[in-house]
Amino acid sequence: MPRKHRPENAEYAAMLRRLVRSYGARLADADPDDLADALAIAAELEQAIANAVRQLRAVHGFSWADIGAALGTTRQAAQQRYGRAAA
Repeated sequence: MPRKHRPENAEYAAMLRRLVRSYGARLADADPDDLADALAIAAELEQAIANAVRQLRAVHGFSWADIGAALGTTRQAAQQRYGRAAA
């Protein structure tokens, strides 16, 4: 299956990683109550990943083996984690 490579995705991901590291440093220098915001961000990211898996499967036809390989895990582990979200 042909893959759509989007070079700007890697740059965007690198920017997000820098933001997350910076945010973590700010949290470490803040009030413990601010940790709830970090958990909300983590939940938002997990939902974004689940949505991406659903789209990759339903719209683009990628297999669980493709998804698992991209996540660095087995197809079974990917399906167990995201199968309900992708259904």
